[in-house]
Amino acid sequence: MSQTAKSGTGRKAIVLFSGGLDSTTCLYWALAEGYECETLSVSYGQRHEREIQSAQKITKKLGVKSHIITLDLPWLKTSSLVNPSAQIPDIPVEQIKSEGIPSTYVPGRNLMFLSLAGSLLDAVGADAIIAGPNAIDFSGYPDCTPAFFSAAAEALNRGTKQGVTNGIEVFAPLMELSKAQIVKLGVELGVPFELTWSCYAGGDKPCGRCDSCKLRAKGFEEAGVIDTALK
Repeated sequence: MSQTAKSGTGRKAIVLFSGGLDSTTCLYWALAEGYECETLSVSYGQRHEREIQSAQKITKKLGVKSHIITLDLPWLKTSSLVNPSAQIPDIPVEQIKSEGIPSTYVPGRNLMFLSLAGSLLDAVGADAIIAGPNAIDFSGYPDCTPAFFSAAAEALNRGTKQGVTNGIEVFAPLMELSKAQIVKLGVELGVPFELTWSCYAGGDKPCGRCDSCKLRAKGFEEAGVIDTALK
């Protein structure tokens, strides 16, 4: 896993893209690094399916080729992010990291997403995968850590044609940034915050109560930036 790209000119990247703050910042980062990008968005039954709409709006704005696939895995309903009858946690933002792995954890989500991105990378002859996990201001998911992404990068290099012949890179440029630093990076890159969606609950407007809403609000407040998605 790497957080600093080599010169991207003439290189192609697959960006795992939810349409949220972090993945949108990653997409703009990849484009700024000179990568030709294709995005991969996954509909897996998440109650905040609205994020896919945001992803489509952003890729259309940028003229970036997008891929949207659907997974129907009934066991994912163990997650309150997928099961609409389960309650999404609502705890103070300062307690989020200390509460352990929350009910919003989706079993194996990033493992599946990276595998799918590796398949797409192999099919189109791309050079890199870019994803937006964060291990600073996050909910404690085990698949959003440097150790996991390093292991996944090694597996992808051993298990794909591109990996064994040319080598591929797996970038997690936001891994060690706070939410405030991510917001500031987004400002520098010209990210259209108003088009992004982070709320776990879905709906017409962000709920303001879920972990994602609270961490996002904390980041904008600490960065001294107005979140245009709330206007």
